[in-house]
Amino acid sequence: QVQLVESGGGLVQPGESLRLSCVASRINFSIYNMGWYRQAPGKQRELVARLTSGGRTNYADSVKGRFTISRDNAKNTVNLQMNSLKPEDTAVYYCKADDSRGRNYWGKGTLVTVSS
Repeated sequence: QVQLVESGGGLVQPGESLRLSCVASRINFSIYNMGWYRQAPGKQRELVARLTSGGRTNYADSVKGRFTISRDNAKNTVNLQMNSLKPEDTAVYYCKADDSRGRNYWGKGTLVTVSS
């Protein structure tokens, strides 16, 4: 059974940084596109950043220049470096893996709270 486990969430003040990690198991990690999504209270889940198996990235406009997604195929890990955090970044952050065959898997999420 495929598992995606996120970590690194927490409570930070505006302007600070966090690094989220997602470790995948029982998956051929290198062939999957990996993404970070978030869902704030009362809002729909939205894409934050995505990194394809081929190395292409795309980011939500709201995080461009502040967040960076990266992956380590040897460690089955995808990371999200989040800098200059804002209160509006507060959400549960989810890791997702998807491939060209339509398979997709989600982690259970990690909570990020940005507050003074």
